[in-house]
Amino acid sequence: MTQKDCLFCKIAQGAFNTEFIIETEDYVSFKDISPQAPVHALVIPKIHFDSLNRMQEPELMGKLLEGARQTAQKLGIEDNYRLVINTGEKAGQTVFHIHIHVLGGRAMQWPPG
Repeated sequence: MTQKDCLFCKIAQGAFNTEFIIETEDYVSFKDISPQAPVHALVIPKIHFDSLNRMQEPELMGKLLEGARQTAQKLGIEDNYRLVINTGEKAGQTVFHIHIHVLGGRAMQWPPG
């Protein structure tokens, strides 16, 4: 998939009028359209990286994690939430643009997979 065909690049660019929970110059967060928990949001960078393995900007990764924390806070789950980054198809990555899942609103099971 090329960057111009990437669903998350299009979302970050505002192509679908997605309601953002948070928007900064570096990332956006928004509710997942297929939630796996009562509260399920995604945090994505505005620039394209296929996966965590291709992420070459540690400072941006820190901003994404801070965005995940702030997203959890805005959604009222700041005391109990899980962050998930799927890397690769066998790990469950379905959109090949790095993203952090913010999950909460119920007790999480362990082990998760």
